[in-house]
Amino acid sequence: MTIDASPWLLLLVAFLFPFVVLRSLRSDGKGGGRGGGCRVPPGPLAVPVLGNLLWLWHSPADLEPLLRRLIARHGPVVSLRVGSRLSIFVADRRVAHAALVERGAALADRPPDEHSSANLEPLLRRLIARHGPVVSLRVGSRLSIFVADRRVAHAALVGRGAALADRPPDVTHSLLGESRNTITRSGYGPVWRLLRRNLVVETTHPSRVRLFAPARSWVRRVLVDKLADAGAHPASPPRVLEVFRYAMFSLLVLMCFGERLDEAAVRAIGAAQHDFLLYLGRKTSVFMFYPAITKHLFRGRVHLGLAVRRRQKELFMPLINSRRERKKQIQQSGDPAASSEKKDDNTTFNHSYVDTLLTIRLQDVDGDGDRALTDDEMVSLCSEFLSAGTDTTATALQWIMAELVKNPSIQSKLHDEIKSKTSDGDDHDEITEDDARNNLPYLKAVILEGLRKHPPMHLLLPHKAAEDVEVGGYLIPKGATVNFMVAEMGRDEKEWEKPTEFIPERFMAGGGDGEDVDVTGSREIRMMPFGAGRRICAALSVAMLHLEYFVANMVKEFEWKEVAGDEVDFAERLEFTTVMAKPLRVRLIKRA
Repeated sequence: MTIDASPWLLLLVAFLFPFVVLRSLRSDGKGGGRGGGCRVPPGPLAVPVLGNLLWLWHSPADLEPLLRRLIARHGPVVSLRVGSRLSIFVADRRVAHAALVERGAALADRPPDEHSSANLEPLLRRLIARHGPVVSLRVGSRLSIFVADRRVAHAALVGRGAALADRPPDVTHSLLGESRNTITRSGYGPVWRLLRRNLVVETTHPSRVRLFAPARSWVRRVLVDKLADAGAHPASPPRVLEVFRYAMFSLLVLMCFGERLDEAAVRAIGAAQHDFLLYLGRKTSVFMFYPAITKHLFRGRVHLGLAVRRRQKELFMPLINSRRERKKQIQQSGDPAASSEKKDDNTTFNHSYVDTLLTIRLQDVDGDGDRALTDDEMVSLCSEFLSAGTDTTATALQWIMAELVKNPSIQSKLHDEIKSKTSDGDDHDEITEDDARNNLPYLKAVILEGLRKHPPMHLLLPHKAAEDVEVGGYLIPKGATVNFMVAEMGRDEKEWEKPTEFIPERFMAGGGDGEDVDVTGSREIRMMPFGAGRRICAALSVAMLHLEYFVANMVKEFEWKEVAGDEVDFAERLEFTTVMAKPLRVRLIKRA
């Protein structure tokens, strides 16, 4: 039987309203003197319990346009309240640098995962347009601050990074019985440091990345073959995003589990991952208001999440157990486990992300000893690894190739560079990784311009203030959730010449406003597709390698053209990442 939860929620609010109003007023009164004269960032009118009344006529899916209006009215750092929770939005690059780098530790935590911030983007744009580039919202009892100013972002992420390096508690995953022990969700502390160090040293370090060069070469062949097969049917031009997703997911599955699986197995794992991400993005917003109550009102959604999670475990655990057994056999035989060579069967690799997880020891809660990761923790970490490396890269590839289709002169210039810088008289099948990374400056400029104009994630994963923090003249109260608006910073017309145009030359030596840009945000923040500060993407170098390598080889193999009557449309749509609302279709011409 299906029930409408709205009357129940109205009755609940009516019953609790007087008590929570008094509690909220007391809390607000106690915090009035914090920050030595600093103020909480401005935002629209909020009332206790309900928060900002704009939620009565705006969908959370409208957050980004609303934020833009708020920022235009109030400045580059604004606050929004949903219920009693404060969210702060930073659109100033200097404040972002101060927060993420200078005060990174204080803002390195994560808020509870009660809703998808990405789904609020249109609303945020309108708020920023009205209030300025830093706004705040309350969701339940949490204050969330959204930052669209690059200066404020730098002040927060770099200048006060230690104070803003934490994450809020993860309510959605806790409802599913999951641990917080992943890199993206764990609080800023020893567990996060251990898990992140393991990924950086054992998987994304250049010496480890080189071990997977045969895997990337195999995936390149898969990608080219699938594009060629799809392009052989002009009557039904391919939707390239699906091809990109399959290719990238095949590579990440191999890196994660050390096995080259057949297409059916890869697609089964991919479907389970996709279902899990869609569940998190579309089915969990009801838990933003008082999850202790809404988890009972919406039991069906909790049960759906548990079913999706079980499917993940059914697919992941045989692969994880296979690596466990392999590790035991190596230990028993004395065969070196750190071999850099591939086995003769050409499907099993001697190194994988799972192998590194099997060596991790976490301290027991009582501190009396250590323990291995549980099966649930292994599944969560593998899911995190797959999702972080697949959708963002595939989405970036689609946007970049769409720009090359729409700008044939840029595509032609890139192809000329590839021919001139990599030709040595031999007919090579592929652009090598060394060429892609070291010999093709215009290729790198194309990738950077794609990430500036079309960052796959328009909002960073949220940070949580571990203490009262002052950045850019704003007070970020202890416990507030802080969100950084990546797209707004990369498209800021005050910082970029013609920001809505695709101009790779801006990143070339002597070319313009993007020369020597610091993509890590350490010196300053002008664009930050990978974040900044202590929580910057741990796989930044791998992501850049994949983008450069696969773009170069796709341009080498094919001329990419628009389909007559199906022109490229750069309208956006939010999924897990920000994708093209109208999927890219192309006409591919095999190059001689």
